[in-house]
Amino acid sequence: MAFLRSPFAGDPPPSLRDGRALIRVPDMGDYDQWSTLRAESRHFLTPWEPVWPANDLTRTAFRSRIRQYWRDIDEDLAYPYFIFTEDGETLVGALTLSNVRRGVAQTGTLGYWIGEPHARKGYMTSAVRLMCDFAFRHLGLHRVEAACLPQNTPSIGLLRKTGFAQEGLARGYLKIAGEWRDHLLFARLSD
Repeated sequence: MAFLRSPFAGDPPPSLRDGRALIRVPDMGDYDQWSTLRAESRHFLTPWEPVWPANDLTRTAFRSRIRQYWRDIDEDLAYPYFIFTEDGETLVGALTLSNVRRGVAQTGTLGYWIGEPHARKGYMTSAVRLMCDFAFRHLGLHRVEAACLPQNTPSIGLLRKTGFAQEGLARGYLKIAGEWRDHLLFARLSD
């Protein structure tokens, strides 16, 4: 159904940059940097993420991930981006605007991760600001939501710094590190 398709169906959404970061849709050429950064950051990331599948870092799994990214973009369901240094050379993390809901909601959910060597250097702050601008200006969304564990002080600070307001607590919201965990709920509005 054409009216349910992304405004970017068949074409990549735009790459976006500011003075610190470049964000763009991932492609197969990113596999080596992605798998290396995820492997090197595994211990740093696993307390905050779902359990990784055994084959998560394989080229085959990455290829499947890329195919799913393009289906999600074409169907206006999600917009995955990788975060690079401003020159576009070094992968530092990723963020995705997922669960895009149209109609009366005009909402999406923001998720993100940063590689351990790049944490607390301002890359994610830039990327979240770029993604919110993309969501509001290019996708016409009214609301971007995000959730994080109550113990994740850096993530709470990031969301507040980038204009998100805390709205509540969702009990047993997501299965993180193998357990159903409570999450703080945040949102940012287009206005």
